[in-house]
Amino acid sequence: MAAPRRLILLRHGETQANVTGVWQGHLDVPLTERGIAQAAAAAPVVAAYGPVRVVASDLQRTAVTGRALADVCGLPLDLDARWREFDVGQWTGLSSAEVIALHPQERQRALRGEEQRRGIDGEGPSEVADRVRPALAELIGALPDSQCAVIISHGGTIKIIAALLLGLDTLTTSRLLTVPGNCEWADLVEGTTGWRIAGWNLRALSPNPSAH
Repeated sequence: MAAPRRLILLRHGETQANVTGVWQGHLDVPLTERGIAQAAAAAPVVAAYGPVRVVASDLQRTAVTGRALADVCGLPLDLDARWREFDVGQWTGLSSAEVIALHPQERQRALRGEEQRRGIDGEGPSEVADRVRPALAELIGALPDSQCAVIISHGGTIKIIAALLLGLDTLTTSRLLTVPGNCEWADLVEGTTGWRIAGWNLRALSPNPSAH
């Protein structure tokens, strides 16, 4: 039998906002020196899966992480805004402590995986799912049998992608799956009855801080 198709969901490298616990969302911030090193270390390990496509969010933290991988693979990097993180609205640029002080109930609902817009006027899980779903369908629809593709995205969006592939609601996903750390990845494999998780929070480096 032919090998199954595979999707690798790779989170971007570390940013200063990750270190300080600041909400980024669509804020376009660079990788730290450590983040660049994380991307360089993850690239040959992820390249060993033999991807034929590498796609990424168009924000620079994902684009730089994706470029490190694409260069190792000898592949073009396809940037697409649909792979972006949640738009976190009024929480953009705020620390977690500031978010809790301003909107404690909304933050708790978001933590539980409820249909709560981040930052009050940002995106909730359903909006991100609606944005990601067509991009995911296009990627899988063009992926040949037995081949692998890599999506370089963001912590919250990676959980949404996994939920769509696994057929899980966001509440269940929130209970079951942690947010991947910087330059950690998930390995999802297609079976006869659907997609399954072959690995989660896989990494080339030691664990590192995870922020929003």
